[in-house]
Amino acid sequence: MSNANNTANMQNTNRWDTHQLVVMALMCAIGVLLSFVEFAIFPAAAWLKYDASFVPSMICGFAYGAGPGMAVGLVGVVLHGLMSGNFWGAVMNAIVVCGYVIPAALVYKRMHTWKGAIIGLVLSFVAAIALAIVGNLLVTPIYAGMPMEAVAGMIVPILLPFNIMKAALNSIITLVIYKAISNLITPKKDQVKGR
Repeated sequence: MSNANNTANMQNTNRWDTHQLVVMALMCAIGVLLSFVEFAIFPAAAWLKYDASFVPSMICGFAYGAGPGMAVGLVGVVLHGLMSGNFWGAVMNAIVVCGYVIPAALVYKRMHTWKGAIIGLVLSFVAAIALAIVGNLLVTPIYAGMPMEAVAGMIVPILLPFNIMKAALNSIITLVIYKAISNLITPKKDQVKGR
């Protein structure tokens, strides 16, 4: 009897429970709403807008792992793309959200401490910026009708500083919000610990 119970418990450990699914659905909705709250953060390129839509996916990545975090991010990106009609923007955001969520979620799963969160976010910061630059080089010429050379010329003066600012803001907001709500969304798990 105990062996059967142990087997059942082992089988259930990889499933997303109802509480987690509700939180993920809520984070998807928040992410989509945030994706439409855009504002300029880089005066040299006012057409590049910042939104905090990646924050809910990173919060889910910290709380539940890379898979759920990516799922929330990708669902939000697809829904925003469908609502806005911006297919190529959705492709770009899908590439970047994966690079942003996966490294931090994987590191934090192994180092469930404040230090692990910081290290993970630094790695995600670098990955997101790198993928944003690559995405701009590959995707922007297609949807903006610009030659790749013109996009490449914008990397250092415009795209790099903007993406650094965007990734930094996302990371700071994530740290503040996750610390504040982690006990609510993962009540059975240990939360961010000290050093």
